Amino acid sequence: MLFRARAGAFSTFALGGLLCGVWVSRMPALTGKFGIGPGAAGTVLLVWGVAALVAMQGLRGVITRAGSRAVLRVAAPLSAATAALVALAPDYRLLLAAVAAFGMAFGVMDVAMNAQASVVERAYRRPLMSGMHAGWCVGAMSGGLFGALTAYAGLSFTQTVLGAALVAGPAALVLGRTYLDDDARPAARRTGGRVRLPVAVYVIGALAFMAFMTEGAVADWSGLLLHEELHTAEWVAALGYPLFEAAMLAGRLVGDRVRTLLGTRRLLVAASLATAAGAGVVLGAPVVPAALAGFVLTGLAVCTIVPTLISLAGTAAPGRSDASVAQVSAMGYGGLLVGPVLIGWLAEATSLRAGLGLMVLFALLVAAGSAVLPIGTTTDLAGAYTAAEAHDATDEERALAA
Repeated sequence: MLFRARAGAFSTFALGGLLCGVWVSRMPALTGKFGIGPGAAGTVLLVWGVAALVAMQGLRGVITRAGSRAVLRVAAPLSAATAALVALAPDYRLLLAAVAAFGMAFGVMDVAMNAQASVVERAYRRPLMSGMHAGWCVGAMSGGLFGALTAYAGLSFTQTVLGAALVAGPAALVLGRTYLDDDARPAARRTGGRVRLPVAVYVIGALAFMAFMTEGAVADWSGLLLHEELHTAEWVAALGYPLFEAAMLAGRLVGDRVRTLLGTRRLLVAASLATAAGAGVVLGAPVVPAALAGFVLTGLAVCTIVPTLISLAGTAAPGRSDASVAQVSAMGYGGLLVGPVLIGWLAEATSLRAGLGLMVLFALLVAAGSAVLPIGTTTDLAGAYTAAEAHDATDEERALAA
């Protein structure tokens, strides 16, 4: 039962990554279909991101009342259905409407699958979240490879995304049978009023914003950079994102061990500098193989930054770890949303290489911020998890007593 639930949650993350990986890897085909430039493509990404963020924030109460299992059983198939609408949109105006619907459905799916992963984690009584997020890398990498293969085969944007949606829909329905009941109790999950958090939490959030921006920039603009700046074929251009995700996956599998060896501060500074170096290789690459190597280096480096920052957020405000992690996550996703759009607008005014230069700048800022960030010496994640679990249990008991 537990293994099936764990596999189901992992596969749901992979499904989400697949849906995103397919359509972002075919961005060159999307711009060609509608005859739009980087600025208009950035607007498409902005609409998707804003819709997802609005849904994430606005429907958290629904998930609390209904439970992640019930919501995920609706949101995951709906994400596949709205992805099909994106594929079938006949003009740019209807494309924006379809992308907004897809973003909202996916935003709810994202929150619900993280909540379901937390249910599975508590059932196992040991940390599993990092492994769940590795599922996202697997799915995104697979989606990117699927995009590359369909581009090589000469399939259009519509055919590619529609095909992925038709596979994802039935898969989502099957996965719905694997989820655990989280026995949602609204009273036990009420947090009360606003919580004042330490300044360090917002500093960590700002660093997460910049790290997420780099991840989003590669995901959304790698294909266009390879296709338009280095003039490679669409199927080759589509390889940049899956290679980046493969490097992210490999790095996350060993990230905790590296953190133990180097220490938190050294890891953050080294990873940020390596991210800047990798992005620099991409931007200065005269040929496609060099750019692809740069994407791999960037993925290996940046993959450890966000998980480490979120881990730090959990210790930055003792007794308020949930609020701290939520704040840092929200600021981080803001970078995922705003960063690629800023790059698109800057690319429209100058060039795509110049726009992507923000990756180097932000990586260097993360390195500088990490060098002065107050970081404790304790890195016992198992102990922290047990303490957080005990604190959550105490909160539930108080709420139920009330």
